[in-house]
Amino acid sequence: MDELNTTIRKNVRAALSEDLGHGDLTASLVSADAVARARVISREDGVLCGGPWFAEVFRQVDDGVVIDWLAQDGDRVSADTTLCQIHGVARSILTAERAALNFLQTLSGTATTANRYAAAIAGTGAKVLDTRKTLPGLRIAQKYAVRCGGCFNHRMGLYDAILIKENHIRSAGTIKAAVAAAADQGAQVPIEVEIESLSQLAEALDAGVDVVMLDNFDTNDMQEAVKINSVHARSAKLEASGNVSLETIRAYAETGVDYISVGSLTKHVRALDLSLQFSTETSAS
Repeated sequence: MDELNTTIRKNVRAALSEDLGHGDLTASLVSADAVARARVISREDGVLCGGPWFAEVFRQVDDGVVIDWLAQDGDRVSADTTLCQIHGVARSILTAERAALNFLQTLSGTATTANRYAAAIAGTGAKVLDTRKTLPGLRIAQKYAVRCGGCFNHRMGLYDAILIKENHIRSAGTIKAAVAAAADQGAQVPIEVEIESLSQLAEALDAGVDVVMLDNFDTNDMQEAVKINSVHARSAKLEASGNVSLETIRAYAETGVDYISVGSLTKHVRALDLSLQFSTETSAS
């Protein structure tokens, strides 16, 4: 939680720095004494995510602004739903509005997409994983959103798991040699190998990896891989990857693989349509 809070503060500082520069020239046209009430509404169905980032924007702009949440991260929301109500100095609300909404819309869009993928494979026993194909600087935020949407995180970065891919294997010479080199590091992290054909599966399993990624396998080969893995003395978790869509993911899950990684959860982001609307404005007493 401490790491997440640190990340939220860092994300928000960066967002406000690029948006505010030396000051909000337009908000200064509004009286410094004006107090406003506003609300954020959803214009479409989705999954809410990003509340902590939204609130942190207002805290860094003006910690006197009060936010009353009517929905929480992970909640499914419908079009025309009021998500939160805001009260405070009008200038502060206007200054914080865009950066706050950017976080809330982007992360809600990520969570909404993740929720659709999770629903598509419900009941199969497989888990949908994200990837490192995230927006620069927002990896932890997007991976948080993936969890809010009902999917799961793959490795956070290059430091918390080993994923041996085609070029690593070529450099090492063989899958066995690459896995041995990984084990020799003594990093005590999961070791995964990406394979491109069934002929590589036995070598990966013999090497004792934790996870085997089936890269761009068709469903018939996935089923065969599941069968081979189930009777191997050193079975591993199987992860399907490559060209996964909402239309194909159920068929992949029904082959019996453990995981399906989907880059589009975080790469092809479409923000949820949200709007911040002023409802009343008065003068401070």
